Amino acid sequence: MSNAATDTPTVVIVGGGFAGLRATRALAKTDADVVVLDRGTSHVFQPLLYQCAAALLSEGEISSPLRHLTRRQRNVRVNLGEATHIDTTRRVLDVTRFDGTSYELPYDYLVVAAGMRSSYHGHDEFARHALGMKTLDDALAIRRKIVSAFEIAETLPTAEERKPWLTFAVAGGGPTGVELAGQIRELAGRALAHEFDAIDPDEARVLLFHGGDRVLPSFPRRLSQAAQRTLDRMGVETHLGVHVTAVDETGVGITPKSKGAKATRYDARTVLWTAGVEGVPFARRVADALGVDATRDGRVPVDTRLRAGGRVWVVGDVMAPPTDLPGVAEVAMQSGGYAGESIARLLAGDATDPAPFRYRDLGSAAYIARRNAVVQAGPVALSGFVGWLAWGAVHIAFLAGVRNRMGTVSNWAVTLASGTRRERAFTFGDPETARRPYRSYD
Repeated sequence: MSNAATDTPTVVIVGGGFAGLRATRALAKTDADVVVLDRGTSHVFQPLLYQCAAALLSEGEISSPLRHLTRRQRNVRVNLGEATHIDTTRRVLDVTRFDGTSYELPYDYLVVAAGMRSSYHGHDEFARHALGMKTLDDALAIRRKIVSAFEIAETLPTAEERKPWLTFAVAGGGPTGVELAGQIRELAGRALAHEFDAIDPDEARVLLFHGGDRVLPSFPRRLSQAAQRTLDRMGVETHLGVHVTAVDETGVGITPKSKGAKATRYDARTVLWTAGVEGVPFARRVADALGVDATRDGRVPVDTRLRAGGRVWVVGDVMAPPTDLPGVAEVAMQSGGYAGESIARLLAGDATDPAPFRYRDLGSAAYIARRNAVVQAGPVALSGFVGWLAWGAVHIAFLAGVRNRMGTVSNWAVTLASGTRRERAFTFGDPETARRPYRSYD
């Protein structure tokens, strides 16, 4: 509700990612109290999470504190917490604090930009041994898992015992899966190649499993084929037309999609999951509260103006608009900006409906290997070295904060020149304590 002391309307934005941050900035000049509610302290540049996971970039280089990014916007306050329930009649959110206590957060207008989480397609038991990668905690847990696998292999006496620890399985052949598989091969073949005594890290196997007939299915076929050739040259073993049907502590089972085909098991101590996403549980609760049916993957249906009902806008990956849109950062930014501008119009007294939301496709990009990436923007399709240059320029342009841009460029340059990766620090202990259990999101 309106701020009781000032009678100023309150806009609550759930999520400080691309969509939430853009919505916040669109409300900078409004006479409103803007509350940004997020489960973490920082805005994370998710397109580079895999480089954090592969020990190339630090977590600080791909994240910026939300309080720092919004410090000059006087009408904004940032709350650390997780929205758990919503009462659309009273216009109140239930929020859980970091210490487990809770409070009510009233709103006049609500923007849901809560994002997605890894989806295991009905096999949530896979999550115990197949790490997903949607959050900074996930990336750090994956980094720990990868680096510790080499360290454990170094202490084992026989090649047979070392083999499962030097086998890395990646489920999902979209951009994240391809990028992660390529980064693990680069880490093993370059950064770690001369640092061990008992093992040769370059002998590590990287297995990439994908259900489709080609990697990067959202890209033009020519770019998918270019990416596949690069993966082949690097030594990534790609298995197409297969489903992951079993995951446990010691390996992964895959089954070809063709009828009657037999399952195959691979011994692998590191299994990484990039094979799908779904809406966070709060998104389903929003849909239920508004009386609409969430999609099968947990997204909230919205109209052409991104409204889900009442005074609620849903933006970014978690929205389900009438026309399907790709799950990319640019969709999140444009939809977040549109929702913020729509609310700003209402706050200014303009009750006329804005023009329906139109997504401007600025293209897609995926890093494959050192000096090799694919970029598609309209009729322009780039690959190889030229694609890598374009990929770098795009990512630096969208990183939040000058310091992050400078630090990332510097780190890339040093890594390119020396081949070293220094972001490998962790301490001895139970890896499970480094990652919030998947079940706690329920």
